[in-house]
Amino acid sequence: MKMKKITSQAAIGCFALMVASGCAKLNEKTYGSKYIDDNPTGSAAQLNGVYSQLYGQTDQANTYALQEHPTDEMMGPTRGTDWGDFGTWRKLHTHTWTPIHNQVNDTWDQLNIGVFRATQVVNKATDNNIKAQASFLRAYFMFQIVDLYGQQPFRDPDAPTSSIPTVMKRPEATDFMIKDLEFAEANLATTTANIGIANKAAAQALLAKIYLNKAVYKATTVGGPFTFDKADMDKVIEYADKVTAAGYTLEPAGKYFQDFAWDNSEKSHGNIFGFYNTETNAPASAKNRWRMGLHYNQTPDGWNGFTTLADFYNSFEATDERRGVDYPGLTDRVGLRAGFAVGQQYGPGHKALTQRSGKPLVFTPDVNLNFSTEAQGIRVFKYFPQPKADNTVNDDNSSNDYVLLRYADVVLEKAEAILRGGTPTGGQTALQLVNQIRVPRGASALTSVDLTVMLAERGRELYWEGWRRNDLIRFEKFNDPVDQRPNKTDKSKTVYPIPQRAIDTNPNLKQNAGY
Repeated sequence: MKMKKITSQAAIGCFALMVASGCAKLNEKTYGSKYIDDNPTGSAAQLNGVYSQLYGQTDQANTYALQEHPTDEMMGPTRGTDWGDFGTWRKLHTHTWTPIHNQVNDTWDQLNIGVFRATQVVNKATDNNIKAQASFLRAYFMFQIVDLYGQQPFRDPDAPTSSIPTVMKRPEATDFMIKDLEFAEANLATTTANIGIANKAAAQALLAKIYLNKAVYKATTVGGPFTFDKADMDKVIEYADKVTAAGYTLEPAGKYFQDFAWDNSEKSHGNIFGFYNTETNAPASAKNRWRMGLHYNQTPDGWNGFTTLADFYNSFEATDERRGVDYPGLTDRVGLRAGFAVGQQYGPGHKALTQRSGKPLVFTPDVNLNFSTEAQGIRVFKYFPQPKADNTVNDDNSSNDYVLLRYADVVLEKAEAILRGGTPTGGQTALQLVNQIRVPRGASALTSVDLTVMLAERGRELYWEGWRRNDLIRFEKFNDPVDQRPNKTDKSKTVYPIPQRAIDTNPNLKQNAGY
C-alpha cells in the first residue's frame, strides 16, 4: 500500500492556508475536485457542500488515523517495502510526529475548511432547519479540531478578506460548540429520512460527548489531571436519556455487526448519524475500513495494511460476538468473518488461502511495526462488503452506511458519567448499563464496574470507530506504553502540533507546548 492510494480530501494550495491560517487573499474557488462558493445563499445546495466535506472522515488517513494509530488498538506495520510511506504510520503509533507531519497538516486543513464552509451556511441561511444542520456540522468539525489540536482558528466569511482569523482556546471553543448544538437541537427535525441528515438525536449525542470531555478541554494542564464536574456529568445523562427517548436501541443478541453490514440502513436500531450509502450511490463508502486490512489474496482483495495489537485482541472473552463470528451471506460465500481475523484465512468454497509466496495465509498475533511479513498481524473487519451470488465482490459502491454516532456509545457515556459522579436516572446504575451492552454479545455479566473496566469495555464495543484516542486521553491512559511503543510518552502528545505553515501565516496561533 502506497500513500498514493489514500483518498484524503486534504486541501491544496493557498486556499487551505487562507481558511485555516489567514492568508490575505480569499478569492480562490478550487479545492481538490470541490467548488467553493464565496457568496453562499444558505441554500440546501450549499449545505450539501458542507456534508460532502465531512466525507473525508471515511478515509483511512487523516482524522481517522490521528484518532486510532496512536492508541492501543491499531498500528500500521511496514511490510518490506510496502506501507513505509516515509514513516507516516509508524510516527503516529510511536508518538513521534512533528509539526510537519503530512497527516497532521492535511487533517488540520480538511477540518478547518469544514468549519469555514459550515459558517458560510450558518451566516446566510434563512431556513432554521438548514441553519441548524450547518450548526451541527460546524460543531462536529470543531469538536475534532479542539480534540486533536486544542485550538480553533475562526474566520467570519463576512469579514474583510484581509482579516486574520481569531483563535479560540479549548474552553472558549467548547462553549461555542455547545451553543451551536443547543441551537441545532432546538431546530432540527425529530426524525430524518436516513442517518446522513442530522436530526435532534445527533445533536444530543454530540452534546453528551462534548460534556463528557469538557474536563479535558477546560483543564489547566494538557493531558490532565482532570476534574469532572457533576453538573457536566448530569448533562451527559440528560442528553443520553433524550437519545433513548427518541427510540434508539441496542442490537439484539447475535446482531452486533448489524450496525455495520451492507443492509444497516434498514436493519440497524442504533445508528444515529453518519453517511448514507446505496449500491448505486456511495459518496462516503466504508470500503477503506476493510481494504486497509485485507490481504491481496482475499475476496475482495485489499491493501494488506493495518492490524490490531495482540493485547487488545486478548481483552475479549472467547464467547464475545464482537471478537469475531461467521456472518451469513459473507463467510459462507467468500470465507471472510466479521470482526477480528487471526489464524488460517479462507476464500470462496472454504478454500484455504496462501500468501504470494505460496505459504499458508495465517494471520499471526505477533507483528513488528518496522519489519513485518505480509501475514503478520491480526486484521479487523468491522465493516464488510456484500458478496454477489457468484461469490465475487464489487465494493466500489458498497451500501453500508458509515456510522459516526451510535447508540451503544451513548449508553456507555451515560454509564461513565454515573461513575464520575452524575446522578443516575431511570433506576439505572453504571453496572446495569455496561451489562446491557455486554450480555447480548455473549460476554459474561460483570459483578462490578470501575473506570478501568469502563475504559476496557468502551474499547471492546467501539473498536475501529475512531474514538479510542479520545477515550484514552479522558481516562489518562493515552501515554502509557503499548506494544511497539515500550516507553511512556509525554502528556504534550495528547494534542497534536499546530502545522508550522499555519503558524507562519496566522500570528494568532501559538504552537502547543512540547513542539
